[in-house]
Amino acid sequence: MHDHQLAFLKLALGRNALRFGQFTLKSGRISPYFFNAGSFDDGASLAVLGQCYAATIVASGLPFDMLFGPAYKGIPLVAATAAALYTHHGRNVPFAFNRKEAKTHGEGGAIVGRALAGRVLIIDDVITAGTAIRESIELIRAAGAIPCGVALALDRQERGRDPVTGNTLTESAVQEVARLYGIPCLSILTLGALIEAVRGGAAAQPGEHLAAMEAYRAQYGIE
Repeated sequence: MHDHQLAFLKLALGRNALRFGQFTLKSGRISPYFFNAGSFDDGASLAVLGQCYAATIVASGLPFDMLFGPAYKGIPLVAATAAALYTHHGRNVPFAFNRKEAKTHGEGGAIVGRALAGRVLIIDDVITAGTAIRESIELIRAAGAIPCGVALALDRQERGRDPVTGNTLTESAVQEVARLYGIPCLSILTLGALIEAVRGGAAAQPGEHLAAMEAYRAQYGIE
């Protein structure tokens, strides 16, 4: 596990953004862990989180020209990542985010920040149903720019669920985005890496959590 992944894991555990136990998800599944990026709610945690995103992006080698954060959680994430890219990697890149409702006065429009142009990297916390990412891609393309990838905090590596039939799908939301739009999805941490961290003691969690996570991955995890 890389240093920025360990830093992210320590931060997520310390701020209670990552918890272990039994949690009922929107899908109805009972998950042995829960992640909530909304718990990164102060300057110190946001600074570290931005560094983790920036390190992940730089390590990937993915070429991009600017960043975009989907409202609402993506707004502080994209700003923190842009700041970290400049402070820690010497790269000054523009960023933008969207409003949920287009502004009809003043400068108007749905986009705040730099006008979307070139290769745009989307910054978000997780992909659950993929709705926010699809909307972001449509916004970027409508502006004449190119969505070039998505950077996430956590990839659950979990197969989705058909909203109509309720059946378990064969691919995750991350895989679906990559297949439909042909863009890569980067992540600071994956479920697989998290399980290895728990197994190796880096997450300092009791053994029953490891067994529950492995069972959950066996039932719902992607191939």
